[in-house]
Amino acid sequence: MTLAVKFLGRVDYEPTYAAMQAFTAARTESTPDALWVCEHAPVYTQGLAGKKEHIFNPGDIPVVATNRGGQVTYHGPGQVVAYPLLDLKRAGYFVKEYVYRIEEAVIRTLLHFGVTGHRVAGAPGIYVRLDDPAGHALLPQRPMKAEPVKMGSDPAAQRNGSDPIFTGGPHFSGLGKIAALGIKVSRNCSYHGVALNVAMDLEPYSRINPCGYAGLQTVDLSTIGTLASWQQVAEVFSQKLAVSLDP
Repeated sequence: MTLAVKFLGRVDYEPTYAAMQAFTAARTESTPDALWVCEHAPVYTQGLAGKKEHIFNPGDIPVVATNRGGQVTYHGPGQVVAYPLLDLKRAGYFVKEYVYRIEEAVIRTLLHFGVTGHRVAGAPGIYVRLDDPAGHALLPQRPMKAEPVKMGSDPAAQRNGSDPIFTGGPHFSGLGKIAALGIKVSRNCSYHGVALNVAMDLEPYSRINPCGYAGLQTVDLSTIGTLASWQQVAEVFSQKLAVSLDP
């Protein structure tokens, strides 16, 4: 699969959203896949599962309702936004693997800049340890393969005794979210995508519950001491996505 990468520059969100929908509606089985990479003017976007109470002080930043999955997030200058426009049927993988491949591209991009990205079970996106962004220690709440449970047995008995049980949803103590993910699949074709924070004004995140989680800290590369330009990250990220999404 060859992804035609298109750098759009800084563009408003709503026209880009409309263009993705039009591209997807018009594409045929022979339409080449594409990757649009851009930066947006400040905007909050609300996913299909979004709740109004998660946006408690938008101020002068517009709020746009979208048809992607997930809750609310923020887009703004200093963030690399990537929109893979793929025929997943042609690529040969399903949505769960598609999400995994996108997250893997984020992790590999961060590693290129000396940062270790982590997955958190039950919370799509990529996170970093605030006290040790380059450390490779695994998170206890990382996604793990479930062990088979025998009939009538206690599920806890099937666990590795060193792995703690987490209740009440994902735990974000000591973590910052650096990349958010939200996708839509229509007729087996994907649009929307992933946003990776490079060097932003992070204040607008304090006016929302990012991705629906109260108190979730959002970070960017510059906050954790990694200095890289938007263009540098955009170029590496687009390369990593092209490799990761290749069947």
